[in-house]
Order: sequence, then structure tokens, then C-alpha cells
Amino acid sequence: MQSINTFRTWAATALILACAVGSDTFAAGLLSPTDGSIPPLTIKEHHVNVVIEDGYAITTVDQTFHNPHATPLEANYSFPVPEKGAVSEFTMWIDGKPVVGEVLEKQQARKIYEEEKAAGNDAGLTEKDGYKTFEVFVSPVRAQNDTRIRLVYLQPAHVDTGIGRYVYPLEEGGVDEQKLAFWTANKTVSDNFSFEVTVRSASPVEAVRLPGRPNAITQQLGNGDWQIRLNNTAVTAALTREDAAVLNETNQAAANSSATQSAFELDKDLVVYWRHQAGLPGSVDMIAHKPDANGRGTFMLVVTPGDDLKPIAEGRDWVFVLDISGSMQGKYATLADGIERALRQMPPNDRFRIVLFNDRARELTPGFVVVNEQNVRQFSDKVARVSPDNGTNLYAGLSLGLDSLDSDRTSGIVLVTDGVANVGEVENRKFIDLVQKKDVRLFTMVMGNSANRPLLDLMTRESNGFALSISNSDDIVGQLLTATSKVNHEALHDVAIDIQGLKVADLTPKRIGSLYRGQQLVVFGHYWGDGMADVAIDGKVSGEAKRYATRFAFPATATENPEIERLWAFAAIEDMHQEIHDFGEKPDLKQAITDLAVEYGLVTDYTSMLVVDDAIFAKHGIKRDNQARVATEQAAREARAQRAAPSRRVDTQQPMYSSSRASHRSGGGALGPWSLLMLLPLVWVMARSTRKA
Repeated sequence: MQSINTFRTWAATALILACAVGSDTFAAGLLSPTDGSIPPLTIKEHHVNVVIEDGYAITTVDQTFHNPHATPLEANYSFPVPEKGAVSEFTMWIDGKPVVGEVLEKQQARKIYEEEKAAGNDAGLTEKDGYKTFEVFVSPVRAQNDTRIRLVYLQPAHVDTGIGRYVYPLEEGGVDEQKLAFWTANKTVSDNFSFEVTVRSASPVEAVRLPGRPNAITQQLGNGDWQIRLNNTAVTAALTREDAAVLNETNQAAANSSATQSAFELDKDLVVYWRHQAGLPGSVDMIAHKPDANGRGTFMLVVTPGDDLKPIAEGRDWVFVLDISGSMQGKYATLADGIERALRQMPPNDRFRIVLFNDRARELTPGFVVVNEQNVRQFSDKVARVSPDNGTNLYAGLSLGLDSLDSDRTSGIVLVTDGVANVGEVENRKFIDLVQKKDVRLFTMVMGNSANRPLLDLMTRESNGFALSISNSDDIVGQLLTATSKVNHEALHDVAIDIQGLKVADLTPKRIGSLYRGQQLVVFGHYWGDGMADVAIDGKVSGEAKRYATRFAFPATATENPEIERLWAFAAIEDMHQEIHDFGEKPDLKQAITDLAVEYGLVTDYTSMLVVDDAIFAKHGIKRDNQARVATEQAAREARAQRAAPSRRVDTQQPMYSSSRASHRSGGGALGPWSLLMLLPLVWVMARSTRKA
């Protein structure tokens, strides 16, 4: 009965959160000009299959576009760039046969696509619009006919404080005003929609969860294997009678409508959580790919630290830097309604400032103020009276927030934003210089899918802070706990990895920065030879040197996970992109990214994936390298699916950590005031619901 009560509580919470999410975001979907000159196409089918294995996730999206009109049309499908997601396959069905795309330099791919489109031949193109969206073009979708495509992308799948998190991004974010003004989006799947996630873990997984989707069906397949299924057809038949009763009690209308097929809207992110068993040891896991014993191998190390970072007790100064630009209109009321609750959670030895910014920055507090009844009430009321509008002068907001810090007290800057710097200073180098002037940690809450994540990551890394992505579909309480446990504990700074005993090179990321409580460290690289190696993680805790060391073997051959090569290439490309963001574009870096992306079949800012008939590939002398790589990866996935997930742990003989992993059940300290901001959407909705009742 306890599990049913828990299910009832979560279902009710999920439904309440779902009601709070606004629908004015620019969602994933088919685009058409707002002047209506081009008739809209429809998304007939949309099927998503996700396999989350130890270390990374593979997302396969199958879509069918339908043209109900009498003339052939071009389809343009847009969706947000997944965090650290790399498109590795774009397949289009031509004359009933799947044709796998090849990656080319961006201008070359666009030129061939336009030529084939003008000739009336089948062609497809996938491009990347910076950090914002992937754009898929298909021509023609023939009159009264369907066109089917498939997209596959890879991304690391991290576990933080014992909780894994995967996001299928659908909310674009609504910060690109020119795009909003020019396009409308058809975000409706008219016929069949399905979303299926398989979690395959060598470590025990206690539970999985898909917030805000009470009709999702969850099934445990093994100790670490789970499956979640969601679709727009008859799903309640698969529920137990007891679970169905809970659904009916929670939301009778939703339960009744779920038994029949209905349209599905691609306007809300789908977030999946999985929770590892508490008490698991800190560990080092490795996945390698090395088909030739005499050749070069690629590896991914996943370091899950033990819980040995101590809590922090002394008083701190907090500066809240809040985005009040126009794109925050649907979110700001949530923040403002709960600011008083956040401030009341501050211990009496803490102080706070509040800085607001849109096209300019201003401070609500006269410097730092102490926590007392009068200050909390006064400045909460001031925040509540603000009306978001205008542009985003991020530099001005941060600059004002960094003013007047007290060097004798521990300070933290809390930046909450959903947008991009589009007013005032926008050069990345200036932001780096700004945060390097002060010895202060920057903690960033990245709201939505269109924020300038490269810039925000850069600033937090330079300040040895951290950034957390927040979706409207997240379990806000869970994100709150995760963030709180980090700021209330010591951190390992100036982290570096040292590998001795065999030849290694091309390690990425080149700079690791800091590790906070519960965070995993993921490192990619190349190696030659095989055998035992000494591996150490070095860093500093409160200025004192700290080393964690182990010894394990690198394999002579390994062929189960060929995707590791693409993941390494994407991580290396990210390092080069970061250098471009830091210091500006250079021809040699641009060429290096292009060459690497073409070799490993990845869509980047400088490369696109093209699908044309095999004869056209041959005409242009384009080798079918990605087609061969896709076939190898598909065969490996099919083989892995037939057996249980193997243990990837390599430090069993000489453990790197003597303590268990961090988890929320092992304590995370009291709620910090800034982290409570993440709880505000739930607090706000609960408060409104209580008042209405």
C-alpha cells in the first residue's frame, strides 16, 4: 500500500506541475512561414527509442511527414540541441529503401542539397544552428504522400548524487525573437507517438521515473534493467487494476482519455530519472573500443567519487542575479512568488543582495543586508512588483553582482537565466575577464533549451562553480536536493588526471576544473598497447593537495562499444569549440573541427549530414564512410541487447575510493537560500492550489 500511496503523491505532483507549465514556448516541430504562403505539412508519426547504458545514451527518432496537398513541398523540422548531443545518423527512405547520410563541410552539403531539390530529386539535410537547434530539411514530401526519416544522436549519460537524468528536449525556449516572428511551428503528431526508454545498468537501479506523465508504463526487467513506455494509444490496459484506480482517482479525465488514440503535442520536454541503490562504492568504470590489438584504442573513463567531501558550516554571502528580460515573462512570477520563502531559509549568519537585469542592471538591496523579518518582507515585495521586459544585458547584471564583495567572507553568485546576451557586451572574452577578477564561485541555473550554454558553462568553469540545466518537466525538488548538496560541501578544485604505464594521448576535456559532491568525472582519450596502468586523480580541497589512485588493465582488444569513438570525437570538438568561444574563430581550429567531424560522422557548426541517392553520392565522389560506421554500431547494439549489461568497473583490485558514493539519503546539508529558488515552481503552484481550495 505504501508504494501506491507514493505513486499517488507523485502522480498528483506531476499533474500539478504540468498544469503550471506555460504553452507559449516555441516547441519542436515542422516550420512554415507565418505569412501562410506555404501550406503546412503534418507530423504523422513520431517514435523515440532511447537506450541508456553505463556511461552514454543512444536516442533514435523515427518520424513520418505527410503532405495532404496537391503539390510536393519541402519539410523543415526543428528541434532543440540536446545537451552534449551529437547527431550520428540521418537516414531517409528513398523509393522504399533507407539511405544513410554522410557528413560534409556545411556549404558543400547545402549546395548539393539545393541542386537535388531544384531537380526534384529526393534529398535530406541536417544542420546545426549553433547551440540552439538542429534543423532537418527534406525535399520533396510528395503530394498526398509520406516521407520517413530517422535521426540518431549520442550523448554521455551522467549520474549525479546517485540519480541519473536524461532529457528528450522539445521546448525550444522562445528566446529567438526573429525566428518566432518568421515561423510558425506545427508541433502536433496527428497519428502515432511513442517514447520508449530502456535503462541497462550493471549497478542495481532501485527505481525509474518520468515526471508529469502519469500514463507512462514502467517495468523492471532485471536488477539494473528498466523500461519506460509512453504513447498516445490505449495504454491503461497494460496497468494493474490497482495502479489504474490510482490514476482514475488522481485524474479521472486523463485516465479516461488515455484509452483512445489522440494527438500528441511536441511542446514539453520528456525527462527520465533513474536511481541507483544507496551505499554503492565509489568506483572507476571504463569502456574501450580497440578492434586491432596493434592499433590505437579509444577509451571513456567514468569516475564516481566516494562521499568524502565535508560539509561547510560558516556564514556566507549570496548575490542573486536574476534575469528579468522579456523571455522570462512566463517564468518570473514563479520565482517572485517564492522569493520570500527562499530568503526565510537563510541562516542568521548569512547575508544577501538581489540584482535584476534586462537591458540594464539594477540592485534592489543597498549592498548586503542581513536576514531579518523586515529585510525579507521588504525586498520580497520589491521583487514581486517587477515586470519582465526588454533585452538581456547579461554582462551588466554579472558586473553589478560582482561589485562590493567582502573578501573576508565566502561568497557565491547565483545566476538564473533562460536567454542569451543580446544587449551590451556580448564578447565571450569579456565575460571570462569579468569572472576572473573576483575569487567567487558562480552557480548558474540554466532555464530552458535555448540559453547560451557554451558561455554559461565557460563562466562557471572559470570561477570553479557549476551549472545545472533546468527543464519545466524536471522534478524541481530533486534538482533542489542535488544542487544543495554541492554548495553545502567542500569541493575538489584544480582537478587533473594522471595515467602512467602505457601510452595515452588526446585526453578530453583538456581542463577539468572542479568536482562537487556527487559529480562524476568523464574523461575520453586514446591509448596504444595494453596492460596495467597507474591512474590517479589529483586536486585540492580547501587548498590542501589530495590524490586518489588506482591500478588496472587496458584491454588489448574491445569491440562491444564502437560508439565510444564518436563520443571521443565529439568531446574533442567541444574542447575546440570552447577555445573558439574563448578567443574567437581561427582558420586552423575551424578546419580541425571540420576534419574530425567528417571523419567520425558528426553534425557540427561547420558540417552537415546529407542524404541523396547512392548514385548522387558516387557522382560527387563521396565515400560511404558513415554508412559503414552506422552498420558497425547497429550490429554492436543488437549484440549488446541480447545479454545483460556487463560490469564496467576496473578498480576492483585496488579501489580508488574507500567510501560509498554520495546520495541524497546520505545527507546533503540544510537547504541553502539560492538552491531553494529551484523549488519555487512547485512552491508557487502548491500555494496557488491551496488558496483555490
